[in-house]
Amino acid sequence: MANSLATRLAAALLAACLLTAARADDAAPQPQPSPSAQAPTGQKGRAGRGDTGPSANASSAEQHRLPPDSTTKQSVELPGRTLAFTATAGSIRVFDDKGEALADIAYTSYQLDGADRASRPVTFLFNGGPGSASAWLQFGNVGPWRLSFDVTASSASPDLIPNAETWLDFTDLVFIDPVGTGYSRFVTTSEDARKRFFSVDGDANAIALVIRRWLEKHDRLLSPKYVVGESYGGIRGPKVVHNLQMQQGIGVRGLILISPVLDFREYSGSSILQYVASLPTMAAVARQTKGPVTHEDLADVERYARSDFLIDLIKGQADTEATTRLADKVASLTGIDQVVSRRLAGRFDIGEFRREFDRKNGKVTGRYDASVEGFDPYPDSSSSHFNDPSGDPLMAPLTSAAVDLTTRRLNWRPDGSYHLLSGSVNKSWDFGHGISPPESVTQLRQALALDPKLKLLIGHGLFDLATPYFASQIIIDQLPAFATGDRTKLVVYPGGHMFYSRDGSREAFRKEVEALVK
Repeated sequence: MANSLATRLAAALLAACLLTAARADDAAPQPQPSPSAQAPTGQKGRAGRGDTGPSANASSAEQHRLPPDSTTKQSVELPGRTLAFTATAGSIRVFDDKGEALADIAYTSYQLDGADRASRPVTFLFNGGPGSASAWLQFGNVGPWRLSFDVTASSASPDLIPNAETWLDFTDLVFIDPVGTGYSRFVTTSEDARKRFFSVDGDANAIALVIRRWLEKHDRLLSPKYVVGESYGGIRGPKVVHNLQMQQGIGVRGLILISPVLDFREYSGSSILQYVASLPTMAAVARQTKGPVTHEDLADVERYARSDFLIDLIKGQADTEATTRLADKVASLTGIDQVVSRRLAGRFDIGEFRREFDRKNGKVTGRYDASVEGFDPYPDSSSSHFNDPSGDPLMAPLTSAAVDLTTRRLNWRPDGSYHLLSGSVNKSWDFGHGISPPESVTQLRQALALDPKLKLLIGHGLFDLATPYFASQIIIDQLPAFATGDRTKLVVYPGGHMFYSRDGSREAFRKEVEALVK
């Protein structure tokens, strides 16, 4: 989750905005899908005699195979209860439609002992990136063991502790690492296969396939099913659910999105909505310096963002009176110097806000949690040369914790390196070739329309500048009536992108999820 990845992502999205080829409408007749949009079948078949596909040399696949699954009995002592469960660390091999091996997708599952598997819910979880392993959700929020995310140094202890807020009480858990993350890896050298997995739709199709394969493998097709995605998981999640419904024959009871991005169009290019979406978060960051802040405390800022702020933005900088009015109001809400706000016409992008907020003290805010500050290594530079003090220190302890639990406690010992966050995956990602950046609102609407019982829960942190909560609020407000009411809920807590790092926010969100599942 490093800041450099965000920079590359923004550049990729900006490039996508400049392309002139229009995206085909979902309702229109579709051409044959390109390799990047096709889904691997996951079923072994018979290759043709003249096949020169990705794994013509069968020994190549075997050379890179992950070890057999490891299943162990585990237990955790928690306040008022002891959970005994079966843990499995393993992988699912994905094949193309010719039966050629493409990739081994690693997963970690926890299934409560003594429960009726047919009626017990099972939840599938993944992070975002693209290029992020699922360790953030597993060890920060949901799994039976937790790593304290309240760290400010990469040398912090990676020791795991029992997680009193684990979701294992009310649902079994399956954490999935997309190919190129965690221990998941390609077993083919085919460049076409790599492009297929490292694309928006190809990735979602592959994850949906892995979910179906896991359900078949563990005899859980009858279980109530839930899907959880974080960050870029907001793009992946709705697409996965819709693919499960339409292609895999799997119904889903609930979609839970944590700090999601649902539509990249609001985070890039000339869209003025990017300023509307981020203003309440910037105001929250300013107010938290004076005391605790809740979502309800931002009602006045949200009203302003929806009305006068948006109106003045639309008038444009040619209207000097509107621009000055807007800039001065933004300065008063964010605490940033009025001179600076006027120079930027009250239009702060994320990087500018992070640097200007406490520039007088030579500090920058976090992107993932802007209430966290760190020193700017080049405070006098005219350009930015800083990382993210709210996310980067977690990389080392979280990687060590994931590797130690997997290899020592769960007794699964793959060769090769574990990738918590893969820069190569992120750099290789194909965001599409349309005039618009990726979005999943289309699939979200389709999934909600297809299944009237499907419910949506979205959780955000107040101080998250990576995926501001108000962007999701704007999207939810535009959903048709059939998808609103008790079917859709947005909850916002003190904290950042990983708001669950704060005890109170983690506890409150767990209650929301438990109510949804039960």
